[in-house]
Amino acid sequence: MTDHALNSYPPGARAKRDDRARTARAAAGHDTEVSPGDIAVGVVIGRTSEFFDFFTYGIASVLVFPQVFFPFADPFTGTMYSFAIFALAFIFRPFGTALFMLIQKRWGRGVKLTAALFLLGSATAGIAFLPTHAGAGVLAIVLLAIFRSLQGIAYGGSWDGLPSLLALNAPASKRGWYSMVGQLAAPLGFLVAGALFLYLHTRLSQADFLAWGWRFPFFVAFAINVVGLFARLRLVLASEYTRLLEERELQPIGTLEMLRTQGYNLFIGAFASLASYALFHLVTIFPLSWIAIHRSQAIADVLIIELIGAAIGIAATFASGLIADRLGRRTTLALLAVLIGIFALASPWLLSGGAASQDAFILIGFALLGLSYGQSSGTATANFLPRCRYTGAALTTDLAWLIGAAFAPLVVLGLSAQFGLWAISLYLLSGSACTLLALRINRRVRGRAAAPR
Repeated sequence: MTDHALNSYPPGARAKRDDRARTARAAAGHDTEVSPGDIAVGVVIGRTSEFFDFFTYGIASVLVFPQVFFPFADPFTGTMYSFAIFALAFIFRPFGTALFMLIQKRWGRGVKLTAALFLLGSATAGIAFLPTHAGAGVLAIVLLAIFRSLQGIAYGGSWDGLPSLLALNAPASKRGWYSMVGQLAAPLGFLVAGALFLYLHTRLSQADFLAWGWRFPFFVAFAINVVGLFARLRLVLASEYTRLLEERELQPIGTLEMLRTQGYNLFIGAFASLASYALFHLVTIFPLSWIAIHRSQAIADVLIIELIGAAIGIAATFASGLIADRLGRRTTLALLAVLIGIFALASPWLLSGGAASQDAFILIGFALLGLSYGQSSGTATANFLPRCRYTGAALTTDLAWLIGAAFAPLVVLGLSAQFGLWAISLYLLSGSACTLLALRINRRVRGRAAAPR
């Protein structure tokens, strides 16, 4: 099938075509009836374990690492160093995707997923055993950077194709609803990680928390990864799921081939969701760092507000599915990009105010994040050739994280300290502009492809 043949269907026609094809294959006995609900359970469990690791590191990079690994620097500089290492995972993530795609092609999906999650769990647990700067000097920082980079490689390798399978196997009228299921893992992961840090931070003295208490969430992350691994293996290794993945052509292809044949779709997909990814760390990690450095609120109070925000984010993610099925996913993303742009203009005023306005920034931000991130996955993957969707969805996500989120806390914190909080406005506005532009380009590309020749 050529690019033109794939893209010559308008979105509604493509959905009807997929439904007819599914029905025909089922009638012929060539398709496997798998409940989207069963796939959804595996997606949520698997990705929540990853996001728990993700936010465990993110919260520790604010509350722990500046004091433990960079005690020679002032709080602001130490946090900047910590955020620089934080970004390493996103830099190495695409390399992990490419590496583990090769592993899957040679040894299979089960070996790939087991190796990736074992690496993720080992790197995360390894951080818990790291010596402090007081005990090992620069070596402690080097080891932290190495383990963070290994986390990034493992994140790339943990892609199992289940979110794509879920979207393709969902009823056409509920694509928005099922697309948001995997995205629930982000606020769920933050809720669990944030609650654990809140408990430790309030129950232990500051000395005990920095000496050993912060290590406990990293041990827990390894245990949760084991649970997530078995939950996902139960799905991806079952014969009916394997057959369905093959029927949907959800198989890895070479990264260079992907870039050569579908590179433009990769970048359209990454930029189409950039507003959401730009907002991601500026709501979850950045406010905690800004308030901690300026000591405008107690850390425990901020964590409580962020946990409430995560609950709001869960509700908003659910709402995004309903809205997207009514308005369309691309219209929903465009609308949210505009709302994020408006929020960007109010952000400096909110963050520079007192506790009430800072709390409002966090709560409003989580609501917008839930609504936008809920539909950010696979926005433009329908443009890919069927055999490219598996690798394309993984690399699109990698690029969106790298371009939109990897350096957000580092850049915004540095620019805000130098020029004021208007830096957060510029960062979010640039993300909103990129999303709107990418969605417009995507619409024109699809329109030209659908036009008769």
